[in-house]
Amino acid sequence: MKHLLEKYDTPAPRYTSYPTVPYWTDSPTTEECIQSLETYLSPVESKLAIYLHIPFCETLCTFCGCNTSITKNHSVEEPYVSAILRELELYLKKVPSLRGKELSELHLGGGSPTYLSDYNLQSTIEFILNQLSQAKDSQYSIEVDPRRTRVSQLKLLKQLGFKRISLGVQDFDPEVQRLVNRIQPFELTENITLEARALGFDSINFDLIYGLPKQSLDSMKYTMENTLKLKPDRIAFYSYAHVPWIKASQRLFTENDLPEPTLKRELYEIGRAILEKEGYREIGMDHFALPHDKLWKAFHSKQLHRNFMGYSESKTDVMLGLGSSAISETPNLFFQNIKLEMKYRKSLFDSSLPILRGHKLTNSDQLRKQLILALMTTWKVNVPHELQNHVKPFLAEMESDHLIEWQNDTLVITEAGKPFLRIVAMAFDEKLQVNQPSKPVFSKAI
Repeated sequence: MKHLLEKYDTPAPRYTSYPTVPYWTDSPTTEECIQSLETYLSPVESKLAIYLHIPFCETLCTFCGCNTSITKNHSVEEPYVSAILRELELYLKKVPSLRGKELSELHLGGGSPTYLSDYNLQSTIEFILNQLSQAKDSQYSIEVDPRRTRVSQLKLLKQLGFKRISLGVQDFDPEVQRLVNRIQPFELTENITLEARALGFDSINFDLIYGLPKQSLDSMKYTMENTLKLKPDRIAFYSYAHVPWIKASQRLFTENDLPEPTLKRELYEIGRAILEKEGYREIGMDHFALPHDKLWKAFHSKQLHRNFMGYSESKTDVMLGLGSSAISETPNLFFQNIKLEMKYRKSLFDSSLPILRGHKLTNSDQLRKQLILALMTTWKVNVPHELQNHVKPFLAEMESDHLIEWQNDTLVITEAGKPFLRIVAMAFDEKLQVNQPSKPVFSKAI
């Protein structure tokens, strides 16, 4: 395994989209974005998801690769919330099929959504829900920071229909927490977890990261032991993405502080072994769930989906992103909002949708997107004959290393090959193969 890790530990996309953002080229006009939304929202049976980006955090976590705005000045809330509501109002005006549409999924991410006051959190969510109708099996979820979240917020969210929360934990070891500037005693995480359970949230997720500075096998065991004391329903166990050329804050520690590749993978394997012993099962890439959780059931019923929000229990036709840097998706388009919060607000003040860039998917893009999605959600994919002459040679060495196998036209990732899922997906990445980056773009795959 050490030889294989060294051999295949190359930069690779995480494939939350295809094409990946660095390879977006043919950007749609605002009018084309509006037309695409109208086209795919018009059918009665089409499903809508909304992602709401709240960029604010009071302190900077040095591992973070998200689009954030660090401030303890909460006066920023009001103008930002007003901008989000204005953005939705513009979409309602320009996309007739949106008004009253059933909302299948609502997800709040960040930054830290619980940075908002109870009033601003409630007014934002209620405004969105009042413009739409609730789907029968709607899924509302939110990322929460145990250091900042109040019980009053949890009660409010439950009243508004939220059933799932995701707690940012990352690591329970005090020294690792110090290095990533996220001091979060176990008791804080425990309190929010227990309060959420008492209120009736039916799915609690922990975000954990392996590959952080100064992590060791002993510290990973400690983190997993503390995680199991609280037994979340699902766990996202992410690989730390070291991209200091994008996020300067990651230079607050050095590469020498990070686990070398073999140890990094051992951290994952020991974490996985501990979780599986306690009944968790690996789902897709970096995700685990207990058998009662809907994510596990979706995996077995082949309904599991993956997009910019991560893994979800079902597929939606349109994902509308609201807020600075938020990404929207339709079957034939991606488009992203302006990243800088001040410029985002100014665009809306001028009554203009804050769309910065995007990508119009070709027929080839749409095919490859579906193939990569299948691989990421089922560990296998049926490969069309017209692509096999390219895909098979690309994966020949991985086949000889017993990381993948062919069952007629179906490409299957073996148990040994699961750590290399991102590398296998590259076989379908036409954009990356045609235009190899000349400078660092993606984090290491392992």
